[in-house]
Amino acid sequence: MPMPMTRPLAALAALSLLGAGLAPGAAAASCTYLPAVGGGTSVSKSIQLNGPLVFPFGRTNFNTDFTVSRAYSSYKVNFKSTSTERGPYPIQAYLKFSDGTNLQVVNETLDAPPGLFRQFGPFYPPAGKLVSQVNVKVGSGYNANATGFSYTISVFGCR
Repeated sequence: MPMPMTRPLAALAALSLLGAGLAPGAAAASCTYLPAVGGGTSVSKSIQLNGPLVFPFGRTNFNTDFTVSRAYSSYKVNFKSTSTERGPYPIQAYLKFSDGTNLQVVNETLDAPPGLFRQFGPFYPPAGKLVSQVNVKVGSGYNANATGFSYTISVFGCR
């Protein structure tokens, strides 16, 4: 005897409601690019060597700050490999707060093929903390093999 169609439809409706509840507001989230200190909303760089000889002779370029001018409920870090070869990308990201403290939200080495896009987050600030900047470091301090690989980063603030 065939199964009545109301049960499968009811089950499908329940699943779609559960699916919508897994990430509340994810589809409705409105995200805005944050400006990088120094201008623009995305920053393209190549990883430079970070070692004992760098400090006396120059500065690394692995540290990039993005300014937060209003409160957002969450933040996302966008990364894209722009090198022509697969390479390691040591990535760290921090939420920096107006009281001078910070919270590390990313700490990993991404093994990225050319053109790989990866979004980290969303990251939610702790209650009572006001985010003033999002800091992203992509550098060779923990992996000298990362030197020379190129990337583009940007950050979203989301409501």
